[in-house]
Amino acid sequence: MSLTQERKQELISQYQVHETDTGSGEVQVAMLTDRINRLSKHLQVNKKDHSSRRGLLKMIGQRKRLLSYIQKGDRERYKTLIQSLGIRG
Repeated sequence: MSLTQERKQELISQYQVHETDTGSGEVQVAMLTDRINRLSKHLQVNKKDHSSRRGLLKMIGQRKRLLSYIQKGDRERYKTLIQSLGIRG
């Protein structure tokens, strides 16, 4: 359930803060959200895949911590990020 190189570059270019940004909080949240969405679709088909379910819960927790970090730093960046990703609301 990993991201392809093309999809990863697409997410980086869409959510980067500056030109050489590859690991800011926004980029990490966007990548995690994409992986979470893909894994959620997988788990709807494969209901007994408990190890993938555990990985999904870990990714959700990581995304929650990153979003909390972004929210503490700049509330407006947080609002635009969750609105563009379509989460929490």
